[in-house]
Amino acid sequence: MDDAEGRREEKKMREGMIISTGLKTVVEAIHASPTQSVLYLSGGASQAVAWLLSVPGASSTVLEAVVPYSRMSMIQLLGKIPNQFCSSHTAEEMALLAYNRALKLSSPGSPVVGVGFTGTLATSRPKLGEHRLHLSTRTSDRLWVSTVTLSKGLRNREEEDMVASHLLLKAIANACKVPGTFVSELTDSEVPDECQKQFSEDEELEQLINGQICFKVYPFSSEPHMSTAERKIILSGSFNPLHEGHMKLLEVATSLCGNSYPCFEISAVNADKPPLSTSQIKDRVKQFEKVGKTVIISNQPYFYKKAELFPGSAFVIGADTAARLINPKYYDGDYKKMLEILIGCKKTGSTFLVGGRNVDGVFKVLEDFDVPEELRDMFISIPEEKFRMDLSSTEIRKRLEK
Repeated sequence: MDDAEGRREEKKMREGMIISTGLKTVVEAIHASPTQSVLYLSGGASQAVAWLLSVPGASSTVLEAVVPYSRMSMIQLLGKIPNQFCSSHTAEEMALLAYNRALKLSSPGSPVVGVGFTGTLATSRPKLGEHRLHLSTRTSDRLWVSTVTLSKGLRNREEEDMVASHLLLKAIANACKVPGTFVSELTDSEVPDECQKQFSEDEELEQLINGQICFKVYPFSSEPHMSTAERKIILSGSFNPLHEGHMKLLEVATSLCGNSYPCFEISAVNADKPPLSTSQIKDRVKQFEKVGKTVIISNQPYFYKKAELFPGSAFVIGADTAARLINPKYYDGDYKKMLEILIGCKKTGSTFLVGGRNVDGVFKVLEDFDVPEELRDMFISIPEEKFRMDLSSTEIRKRLEK
C-alpha cells in the first residue's frame, strides 16, 4: 500500500468513526426509550442488528432478532407461501408477526414495535431484476411501510446493506419516538415510497377481535415497582361490573407472589357467546381507568390458550373455575386429554392461584377438590383467612336490574 492509499484508508476509518459515533448516539437513545422490539429481517440490513447489539442496553430494547433467510424459513414464519418473497406486503406481514411476538415477550406494560424487512440487494452474480428493499414497522396504533429502489450498479453488496441498515435504524428510531440525525445515503433518484396508517382505538380492538393482533394492554397502573417485574399475575373475567371482590382478590394474590405485575384480563372473544363489541370493551376498560389498574384485552377465552399467550404467568381463579379446569367433562369426557392440556399449561411456567368461592351455596376452597397428582404443584391455594368475599358480578347486576 503506497502513502496515498494509506491516507485514503485512514480517512475512511476516521469517517467511519464519525458515523459510528453518530449511530451510537441514536442507538443509545433507542435503548433509553421504553419501547421494546422484535425484528424479522431477510435479505439485508444485517448491520442494523449489529449496531443495536453492540451498544450497552440492548437487552432493554431487542427482545428477539430473527433472519428467515431461506425460502422455507420465510414460508414457516409467514405460515404460507407469499405471492412475492420481496415485497412491501411481505414486509408488512413480517412487521405484524414481529409485533405480536413482541407483545408476548415484552415486559408488562411496555410499548412494543414489530419490525419487518425484506430486500433483494447486489449479489456475487449479475441480477436481472431491480435492487430494492422494503421496510415496515408496526406499533399499537401505527403501521408504516417504505419501499426503496436502489440505483443498479452504483454500490456493491456491502454498501447496499449499509444503506438498508441506516434506513432500518432510522425507522426503528421513529417508531420509538426518539430524535436522530441521519444523513441520507440515497441519491436524488432513489426516493422512498412511504405510506402510513394510523389506527384508532376502535380499529385496534376490531383487529384484536378478528385475530390480527393477540392482545392490547391498557397500562393504567402507576406503581413504580411494577416496571421491574417480569411475571404477570392475571385475574381473568368479564368484569361486568368490576367490584371490590375482584380488587381484593388480585391484591391478596399479588402479596403472595412477591415481585410481579398484577393485571386484569378480559377476553373479547367468548367460548359460547358472540364476541364483545368495541363499545362494550371500552365501557369495561373505563372501570379500570377509574381505579388505576392495568387491564389486558385478549381474544383467548380458554386458559390453556391464555397460558400460551402469557407464559410464566400466575392466573388468579375462583374455586368454581378450578373445579371446571380439572373436570374431564369439559374435555369431551377424556381424562387423558384434560391431563395433556393442563400439563401443557404447566410447561409454559403457568400456575393457578385459587381463591375460595361459593359453589351451589357452599363455600369451597382448593382443598375441597381432588387435583390430579401431576398437577398439584401448579395449583396454589389462597387461604380463606386472607380472602373471602361472597360477592359476584351476577348478583350485582341482578340487584341493579330490580
